[in-house]
Amino acid sequence: MRNYKKIISTIALIVLLTGYLFKDKFNNEPSDVAIIEEVSGQQPISGFDFLPTSTTNSIVRHNFYSLSYSEKHEQAEWVAYSLDKKDIAHTKFKRPYFIDDPKVKTKSASWRNYKKSGYDRGHLCPAGDRKFSKKAFNETFFTSNISPQKHNFNAGVWNRLEQKTRYWAKKYKHLYVITGGILTDNNLKYIGKEKVSVPNAFYKVLLDYRKPEIKAIAFLIPHKESKDPLYKFVVSIDELEKKTGIDFFPSLPNELENKLESSHSYKNWSF
Repeated sequence: MRNYKKIISTIALIVLLTGYLFKDKFNNEPSDVAIIEEVSGQQPISGFDFLPTSTTNSIVRHNFYSLSYSEKHEQAEWVAYSLDKKDIAHTKFKRPYFIDDPKVKTKSASWRNYKKSGYDRGHLCPAGDRKFSKKAFNETFFTSNISPQKHNFNAGVWNRLEQKTRYWAKKYKHLYVITGGILTDNNLKYIGKEKVSVPNAFYKVLLDYRKPEIKAIAFLIPHKESKDPLYKFVVSIDELEKKTGIDFFPSLPNELENKLESSHSYKNWSF
């Protein structure tokens, strides 16, 4: 009887170890799935709701950024997030695989649309703005947060603007950032089976909502390589609103909103 029980115990142990080893092997094999861990949500300072309006009525709130998804164009019409001085970090995290956004009800476009397309998977909320934690960094690899970008644009003038945004976040302590491609142009090119639109231009809007000097600045950059200085691309927020149909800061007091959005001055920003 003792020998019988010993044999049964040995078999059970072998089955348990086999299952564990198989599970470990499976979890470490290359996969298109990145594990996004649960984290606490971002909070706007002073109770200010910094989200723009959505022309698609499809707002998705993630832990470290929010977006308005356009099913027609298979990408976000805007991505908005809060960027604090303390968010700027130089941690080196391993880049995860891009995955579909589980919160987009109509399903976000697959990363496979970009394969052999000739376009980069251009982040809208940059991974470089979310290096303060691995959880935040991984979250930027949802496919709802990317748009097709030419490599020379993505690695060139667009990268310069992203770096300048981080510089301003450190200098001015805190910014609200809104980014997207211009999706209202007619006859946009597209890539992949899901027909992901390729914007002809990209924009970025920054708001420094700190007294005594509340200020805002907007950029509209054609989707092509450029060596021009960034101030050449400064436009008024009003101009972007006409192009996109988006109200960027509907929660601002009307008088302040009109003042900030009508200006295309960059004198208060150190280039």
